[in-house]
Amino acid sequence: MKLPKEDAAALVARWTEGVLLKRDVFSTVERGRFRSDAGEVEAVLRRLDFVPWWSVIPAHHLFARERRALSLAKGLHVGPELLWAGRRALVRGFIDGVALHLAKPFGDAAYFRSAKLALRRLHRAGICHNDLAKEQNWLVGRDGRAYLTDFQLAACFKTRNRLFRIAAYEDLRHLLKHKRSYAADALTPKERKILARKSLVASVWLVTGKKVYRAITRGLFNFTDREGGGRRLVNDAPVLVDLIRRNPAVRDTAIVAFADRRTGVGLYAFVEAGQAGLEAQLRDELAAAKGPKPPEHIQVVQALPRDAAGKPRTEILQLVAMNQLDLIEPMMRSDTDRAFLKGILEQRKNLRDRFNFEAADFAPPSVDVVTRQGG
Repeated sequence: MKLPKEDAAALVARWTEGVLLKRDVFSTVERGRFRSDAGEVEAVLRRLDFVPWWSVIPAHHLFARERRALSLAKGLHVGPELLWAGRRALVRGFIDGVALHLAKPFGDAAYFRSAKLALRRLHRAGICHNDLAKEQNWLVGRDGRAYLTDFQLAACFKTRNRLFRIAAYEDLRHLLKHKRSYAADALTPKERKILARKSLVASVWLVTGKKVYRAITRGLFNFTDREGGGRRLVNDAPVLVDLIRRNPAVRDTAIVAFADRRTGVGLYAFVEAGQAGLEAQLRDELAAAKGPKPPEHIQVVQALPRDAAGKPRTEILQLVAMNQLDLIEPMMRSDTDRAFLKGILEQRKNLRDRFNFEAADFAPPSVDVVTRQGG
């Protein structure tokens, strides 16, 4: 399905293609730059020209819901600003932050206070998000505040009727579930009561509609995990990790998913080993094993970035695989971390879909970095 001529003309004149963030049967989402009336700004484009014919109707429905919600939310500063909208494409502002499941704000009570305030502003405008159970729809901004994204399931209300109150309650309950995961000590007695009580609609949905939803999304649409890796990340990656670890030169490995313009979803394996030239050997071994399709990229590193418990920091590796290098900086704890990661960045493999978001060259803190944080 092609974009209408007016949409295509507007994008040719105003959009600069950047990094592919996601491609599924409902839309293609990419990050780039948009020439607004105020000048060129970083932005995110959602377009419907690559959706298959059998998903056109639901894709248009979701697109219309997001366009409507973003229009009403303009000026609230709780999510991306709507910069431009056509019939089958829209451009929203880029929020300088990372998803909740990547940022992992453990013990950050201030973040969840800002999240509650953002949700209150959204509800006062008559908008219920309806998809806040997903951690990737909550962003941790560089300024430490909470922002919401992906309004495809949002509902807009003219009055605060019973349906609005139920949807708003469920928005809040899902926020509190995330707060319980990351800052449980900050939960108030009233918030604990809300967590313990689902609305009747939510209870019925869990035992009826959710089962149908999962059957459709996981079966027909092939959605499986929150990172967007689908069946390859959930089913193939564990098998590939086991096969790679059988090589005696391998100390450890981690596999993440990234959006790929050719295949939709690609796998990127980071292999901890000290042996140069191991990549070709691993590819031969994976081919000989006749298991799942090998990762599109295999990068041998001296050491994987790890958290305090010693587990690989896959949230950082995923940003490397996706070429979202500027989003890594706020997650670094020290100059040592930056120096450690610099070698991985310099040797990264996914250079097909890159952009100049890494202009700062991922150097230790400088005047430029400090200025960006303050501005």
